[in-house]
Amino acid sequence: MWLIARRSFAQDWARLTATVLAVLFSVGLMSGALQFALRAQAAVSGSDASEYAKADVVVQPPGADTEESFAVPRGEVRPGAIGSVPGVAAVAGDAAVPVTAIGARGRPVLPPAGAGTMLRPWIADPRLNAYHLVAGRAPAADDEVAVVRHVATAGHLATGTTMTLLLPETSSRVRIVGVVTVQGRGAVASGDLVLGTPTAVQKAAGLAPGTWQSLWVKAAPGVPAGELRNRLTAPMRPAVVRTAAGLRRHQSAELQSMGTSVGGAIGMLASVAVFTGLFVVANAFGTMVRQRTRRLALLAAIGARPRQIRRLVRLEALVLAVVASAGGLLVGYGVSDVLTRLFAQDGFDISAGEVTVGWISLVFPFAAGVVTTQLAAWRPARRASRVAPIEALRSATAENQSRRWPRIAGAVAIFGASWMFFGPVFAVANDPTSVGTDRTVGIMMLILVGCMVCVSALAVLAPFFVGPLGGLVGRLGMLVSGEAGRLARATIVRSPRRVSSAAASLMLGVALVVTTGLLITSINDRSRAAGAEALAADHVIAGTGRTSNGAASLPADTAARAARVPGVTAAVALTRTEVRLVSPRVKAFDSDPGMPIFLAVTGASDVRPVLRFGGHLPALRPGEIGVTSPLVKAYGLRPGRRIVVHGTRGDVTLTVAGRYHDPSHLFADQALVAPATMATLDPGASTSAVLVRGTASAAALTAAVSDVPVARVYDRAAYVRVAAAAMRQGVRVIYGFIAMSLVISLFGMATTVALSVSERTKEFGMLGAVGTTVRQIRSIVRWEAATVVLLGVLLGLGAAVGTVALLHVATGSSFIRVDLPWWLLAAVVLGAAVVTWATSALPARRAAGVPVLEAAKAE
Repeated sequence: MWLIARRSFAQDWARLTATVLAVLFSVGLMSGALQFALRAQAAVSGSDASEYAKADVVVQPPGADTEESFAVPRGEVRPGAIGSVPGVAAVAGDAAVPVTAIGARGRPVLPPAGAGTMLRPWIADPRLNAYHLVAGRAPAADDEVAVVRHVATAGHLATGTTMTLLLPETSSRVRIVGVVTVQGRGAVASGDLVLGTPTAVQKAAGLAPGTWQSLWVKAAPGVPAGELRNRLTAPMRPAVVRTAAGLRRHQSAELQSMGTSVGGAIGMLASVAVFTGLFVVANAFGTMVRQRTRRLALLAAIGARPRQIRRLVRLEALVLAVVASAGGLLVGYGVSDVLTRLFAQDGFDISAGEVTVGWISLVFPFAAGVVTTQLAAWRPARRASRVAPIEALRSATAENQSRRWPRIAGAVAIFGASWMFFGPVFAVANDPTSVGTDRTVGIMMLILVGCMVCVSALAVLAPFFVGPLGGLVGRLGMLVSGEAGRLARATIVRSPRRVSSAAASLMLGVALVVTTGLLITSINDRSRAAGAEALAADHVIAGTGRTSNGAASLPADTAARAARVPGVTAAVALTRTEVRLVSPRVKAFDSDPGMPIFLAVTGASDVRPVLRFGGHLPALRPGEIGVTSPLVKAYGLRPGRRIVVHGTRGDVTLTVAGRYHDPSHLFADQALVAPATMATLDPGASTSAVLVRGTASAAALTAAVSDVPVARVYDRAAYVRVAAAAMRQGVRVIYGFIAMSLVISLFGMATTVALSVSERTKEFGMLGAVGTTVRQIRSIVRWEAATVVLLGVLLGLGAAVGTVALLHVATGSSFIRVDLPWWLLAAVVLGAAVVTWATSALPARRAAGVPVLEAAKAE
C-alpha cells in the first residue's frame, strides 16, 4: 500500500497540492484559534505573581468578604499594638484604589487579561516589600509613583516622564520615578500596580492618618504563619485575619475558574473554525476519492481487499495531514496574533500577560489537525473500499444515483444530533437566574452551534436539489448559449454530487456572512432607535479608550464641573457597580439554590430630565432601589418588597420602590439607585457617563473637563452611536473568526471546483474531438458555476434566515429580527457570483485547452 500511495503522490501531485493547501489553511485556522484559546486561558489563570509574596498574615477590616479575594477591602484597620504580639517581625499598612493609568499617547493602559489597575502604597520595609526595582527609585513625594513593568511598556512610559491617573474622585498628574517587577513578572495576579507614597494613597482612599484597608504582617523566624494568625485573631477582633498563603491560593483558584470560563467562551468561537476546517477537508477528500473511482476499482479488480483500500486512503490522508498540520502551525501563529490584536481592541489583552506558550499549544493543535483530517477522510475511505471492480469499465464522472435513502437517513441523523444543542435552550430560557444579556448570549451560542450542525445536514441533502436547479439553469443556458447550455444541463444533472460539493462550501460562506450581517444590522439599528428614544439629554460626557471594564471611567467630580457651565440645567452622573443578591434566595434551574446571583446597579440622581424610561418609577430615596421588569418577573422583586444585597461594604437592605424599563439597555439595564444608596453599596463605583441637559455648548463643556485626557463631549446622536457600538463589544473578534472561516470556505470551494474539472480531463478532451469549440467548453463550465452560485446562495440564505428567526423566537429579544436588507442580499449574490466566476475561470481555460491525445491517456 505504501508503494501505491507513493506512486499516487508522484502522479497526482497537482491534485494533492490543492488538497494540501485546503487542509493547511483549515488547520491554520483551527490551530490559531486553539493556540489563542490556550494562551488566553493561561494568561488569565497563569499569573501567580503576588504583592503578598513576602507577607505571612493579612489583616482586613471587619466584614471583609473572604470569598472575593480580589475585592478592595472597605473599612479601616489600625496597627495598634499588633507589633507587640509575640511572633510579629514586621507590619506594614496597605490600601488599594482603583485607577486608570493614561499612557504617553493619551490612551488608557490596558491591564493584562481583563484585570484592573490599582494604586497601592510603596512598602518601605524590605521584609515585606515584594517590589523589585529594575529602573529608577522608590517614590518619595506625593506626586511621584513607581509602576510595574507592564504599565511602562504598554503605556510607552519611562522613568522621568509624567502621566495622568484617573482616580475615583478626580484626576492627578504624577511623575514616574521607578519601574518594578514582582517575582520576576511585569504584573501581578490582580493586574497592574501604581505605587505611591503611603500618605498619597491614604488620601486617595479617603483614609484617616494611621488607618489602612489592610495590614501585612511578617512572622518572626521559626513562627508558622498559621500560628501567627491564631495569635492575632483575638487582639484584632472583629477584624478578619487570614494567612497570606491562603489568600494567594484563593486568588489562584479564582483565576483558574476565570481562565476556564474564558477558555470555554473562546472555545465556542473556535468551534466555528473547527467546523469550517472539518467541512472543507471532508469536501476536498471526498472530491479527491471520487475522481479516483476508476483507479480504486482497478485495485479491487486485481485483488486489493477493501481493508487495504481503506488503509491506502487513510495513509494518504495521514501524510497530507502531517504536512498540512506542520504548515498550519506556522499559519496558526499569524491567526493567533490577529485574534490577540482583535481581543485587545475590545479590552482583553493577553499579549501583555508575559505568558510563555508551552508545548501543549503546539502538540494539541497539531494532533487536532491530524485527527480532524482522519475524521474527514473516514467516509471517503469507506466509500472507496466499496467500489466494485465493474466501476473500472465506467467513466470516472458517472455517479451511482440509487443510494438515496442512506443519504436521507444520514441527514436525519445529523438533524437529530443538533438537538444536543437545541435541547438545552429550553433550560436556559426557563432558568430564573439567567436574565438580560447573559440569557440572550447563552441561547444564541447554543442555537448557533446547533445550526452549524444543521448546515452539515443541508450539505448531505444538497445533491437532491441539484437536479431541479440544474434543469432551471440548463434551460436558461439553452436560451442563451444553445448547445453549450444543453451540454451543461446534461453534465449538471448527471453528476449532482460534484456540483453539490462546490455549492456546499459556498453555502457555508453565505450562511456565515448573512447570519452575521443580519445579527449586526439588527442589533445596531434597534440599539440606535431605542437609544434615541430613551436619551433626553442634549450632551453626554463619556470616556474614550478601552479598559478591561469597557470604556474608561470618569472622575466623580465631572458632573459638578459640568453643572457649573453656564446654560446647564441638569448634569446627572451615571455610576455603576455589581452587587450580589442575598435575599430572596432564587433557585436556579437544575442547580443549587445557593448559586450567587449578581445585579448590575446604576447610581444616579433624578434621571427624569435626561432619560425617558418606561414603567412606574418614582424619585428614589436613600435605601430604595428600582428594578427592571425582567427582574420583577425572574426574581419576584415586586414594588414594596425588601431585599438584601451584598456590596463592597457588606450586606445592605433595600426596598423595591418600583419597576421601570430601559428600552435601549444602554443606561440602567437592571437596577437603579440614588447616589446616597450607591455610596453605601460601593463608595468607589466608577462614573461611566455624565448626561447634560441645557443650552450649554459642546465647546464650553469640553473646556470644563479639559484636564481629563479621556473625557469627550458627545451630542445626543453621536453618543447613541458610541453606546450602541459598545453593546457590540467583542464583535471584532466575531468578525475575525467569520472572515477567516469565510476565506477557508471559499478556498475549499475553489479547490473543489478545480479538482472536479481535473477529474473530467477525458470528457472535455472528447468534446473537443467531436467538434465542441473552446468557447462552448468554457460556457459549459460557467453554467455549472451558475448552478453552484444558485444552489449555494439559496441554501446559505435559507440557513441564515432560519438561524436568525430561531434566535428571535427563542430569545424573544427585540434586538434580533429577521430583516434582510436589500443591499446585503445584493452584496451576497454579487459576491458569490464574482467568487465563483473567479474560481472557475482558470479551470474553464484548462478544460478548454485539454488536447485530444491527453484525453485518450486519461483514466
